Amino acid sequence: MPLPKAELHLHIEGTLEPELAFDLAARNGVKLRYADTEELREAYRFEDLQSFLNLYYELMTVLRTERDFEDLANAYLTRAAAQGVRHAEIFFDPQAHLARGLDMGTVVEGLWAALGRSEENHGVSTRLILCFLRDESADSALETLEAARPYLDRITGIGLDSAEVGHPPAKFRQVYETAAGLGLRRVAHAGEEGPPEYITQSLDLLGIERVDHGLRCMEDPELVERLVRERVPLTLCPLSNVRLRTVDTLADHPLPAMLDAGLLCTVNSDDPAYFGGYADDNFRAVRESLGLTEDRLRELARNSFLASFLEDDEERRARYLAEVDAYVF
Repeated sequence: MPLPKAELHLHIEGTLEPELAFDLAARNGVKLRYADTEELREAYRFEDLQSFLNLYYELMTVLRTERDFEDLANAYLTRAAAQGVRHAEIFFDPQAHLARGLDMGTVVEGLWAALGRSEENHGVSTRLILCFLRDESADSALETLEAARPYLDRITGIGLDSAEVGHPPAKFRQVYETAAGLGLRRVAHAGEEGPPEYITQSLDLLGIERVDHGLRCMEDPELVERLVRERVPLTLCPLSNVRLRTVDTLADHPLPAMLDAGLLCTVNSDDPAYFGGYADDNFRAVRESLGLTEDRLRELARNSFLASFLEDDEERRARYLAEVDAYVF
């Protein structure tokens, strides 16, 4: 059994494996421009974030019904459980679906059909985080939050994802203030392709509680000191960083230096169907490529539960942490 862990940076649309994409395409009468799963897998080679996003949005067209979203989530949860994930805080991108003519209920009800029974069926507790697409307008984000109001009993927080460069966090200040007023937790992608200043903006203007990615904080020593002092978690995604050319090779990843600096780092899979690995695949990869000790791996696993939004169930958090402490490598 792999090391118990929480996954805090996971886009459910990014778990769409080629086989499921073709199954859903056949079910819904969608014609893909790839001959078979092997040809589609060959397309999973990216030059940068935008080249990935182009395919990511293209393949979303196979998701049409509540059953599709339920099947997608169950497929992820099955894989996650096998990789030692005990708790998953799952991102979804409603704007990409609403733009295709779906309604919020189709997406949320479909996902919840799987998430609501996840503990029973998979042994994984879950939270759901609605992400705004930063390359869409701030007004669109506000409209999306409004559309989500009937489902806020199932949505724990909000996030900010998609193309980072040229779309500063400040653009979304109003929607984050509105979400805070609704009692939603707040995270944001920052400092992946964008500069360290985007991390600072996200903290100061959006009031975020976790930084998704954030590896470029290492370019700003004062920011690193702040993140350490305020114990702001970072949800790193090592295999994603390599696939999207944020770092050249895994051996170049700043994770060891970040841990040495005292940052509260976690390791996650991001969009695992596209980036070559799920949660424990990332753990094994950093262990092999970066020479992380068992103590460091245990630290990363503990961090994942400490950084999770389990304030409403501290007993559960304590139980998960005890599992990490008792784990024998």
